[in-house]
Amino acid sequence: MLCRLTIKNVALIECAEIEFGKGLNVLSGETGSGKSVILDSINFVLGAKADKSMIRHGEKECSVEAVFLPLKDNPVFQVLQELEIDPDEEIIIFRKYTSDGRSVIKVNGCSVNATMLRKITSNLVDVHGQSEHFYLLSEANQLALLDKAAGQPLAQAKEKLSALLAQNREIRHKLSSLGGDEASRGRRLDILKFQLDEIDNASLKEGEEEQLLAKRLFFNNIEKIMRCIGEAAQMMGEEGGAVDALNGAKRSLSEISALDKEYAALCDRVESLALEAEDVAESLRSVSEDLVYDENAANEAEERLDLIKSLKKKYGATTQKIFAYRDSIAEEYDLLSHCDEEFSKLSAQLSENLSKVYQLCREITDLREKAAKEFCGRVEKELKTLNIKNAEFCAEFDPYTQEDAAHATSDGLDKMRFLFSANAGEPLKPLNKVISGGEMSRLMLAIKTKMSDINWISTYLFDEIDAGISGNTAKTVAEKFADIAKDKQILAVSHLAQISAMADQNYLISKSERDGKTLTEIRSLDEEGKRAELVRLLGGNEHSDAAKSLADELLQNCRNYKKIG
Repeated sequence: MLCRLTIKNVALIECAEIEFGKGLNVLSGETGSGKSVILDSINFVLGAKADKSMIRHGEKECSVEAVFLPLKDNPVFQVLQELEIDPDEEIIIFRKYTSDGRSVIKVNGCSVNATMLRKITSNLVDVHGQSEHFYLLSEANQLALLDKAAGQPLAQAKEKLSALLAQNREIRHKLSSLGGDEASRGRRLDILKFQLDEIDNASLKEGEEEQLLAKRLFFNNIEKIMRCIGEAAQMMGEEGGAVDALNGAKRSLSEISALDKEYAALCDRVESLALEAEDVAESLRSVSEDLVYDENAANEAEERLDLIKSLKKKYGATTQKIFAYRDSIAEEYDLLSHCDEEFSKLSAQLSENLSKVYQLCREITDLREKAAKEFCGRVEKELKTLNIKNAEFCAEFDPYTQEDAAHATSDGLDKMRFLFSANAGEPLKPLNKVISGGEMSRLMLAIKTKMSDINWISTYLFDEIDAGISGNTAKTVAEKFADIAKDKQILAVSHLAQISAMADQNYLISKSERDGKTLTEIRSLDEEGKRAELVRLLGGNEHSDAAKSLADELLQNCRNYKKIG
């Protein structure tokens, strides 16, 4: 439930802290006193779109903080875990909006965005107002409500369906590994065959690319190589070259080598250099003679490199990865080439399962239609007591065929919506097409009365629930509130004495002037204050004994109803 609401600088409210209690909480006050500001503040902290007009005149920002104490089995705790927010016993939501359009939202101290906030608060409060969202306007929520009305038989059928759908997912996975249907498998085999042939025909070899790159480097530099080798050979071996010079040096040293060991050693070293020079010169002449530019060989190397580049782009960044890919598709090709029997077996099993899925979906639909007929009938009766004498309320289901079974979910194949008509002769319409806020509020009240335990939401906010009603209908609405408030928390704005008298806690909204500014104030009423507010709502004079007596009688009747209930 909503335990505490703190409002700062919202419209005419400077600062207000409201402690809400269990059961029925009623807010009342003169028209224009600021009751809508309270509702706007609650909607703001629940995730409604923010607007700069909310900020109190002269201030730069406004903020609202709400403290909730949800039931232990509320799915909101699962949502908090998914959003990585500590799921404490209390949920504290803080939202601030500034005049420059910036927003700060925190849940239990963790920052969230507006979408995340709405995902959380949709499990905490159900808002019913002429301009606010309704929990049951969502067809998915209508289906969930109906499923709870259908009870355990439907839950068991949905469990069977979920198990069957899990089997089908496994079968489809296996079929996918076998290439899908026959046509898909044939296309896959063609692709694999093409890839295998392309890789095999290339006859790749380890280290081949490196050799080809070396060839490309040679052919790209052949002129330079020929020039340099020729020049080196000439400098080494021709007349007057390095070989002649070394031989001349050797002859000179040989004449004195007998005179000293050092001279002899130098002569030997020069002789070795001369022999090495002669060998190098011969090698250079040989290399120079063999240097020839082969255009065909150059083109073949370039084409081979292009082929390897293409294969690497398709099948792997290295030769080893291309070979690994080739092995994997060869294995797949072999599997797909010999899987007809297994494929037929799995296809037959899937077809049989889809027939079972369809039958289960039909069973689920029958259970829902039966539950809808009973539930809608009960709601219609409630609506008649709420002064909608010609109310019609029913559920509409979209048709489906066996071909749709492949698209079934764990909820079956049903697409349904509730239809409502308030007046004789008017067609039934989906709930989101109902124009009258008062009629919609009473419809929601009738639904909550009959199924107040259909969901985990423990706080209901009603705005304008008493629009257009009075007398005995007002008394009935008050009694409906009291019935729901036994297990749920209700926050209701009301102008009716009957509803205010039934409240477990009353709040008076009023305006006052201070320092030339108009302010909205919220005050929790004690018994005497509640009595005085009832006198005002009944249109009596605050000093009138008759009005006070009527208020006392109304209060006593409400106490008696709650005791009996």
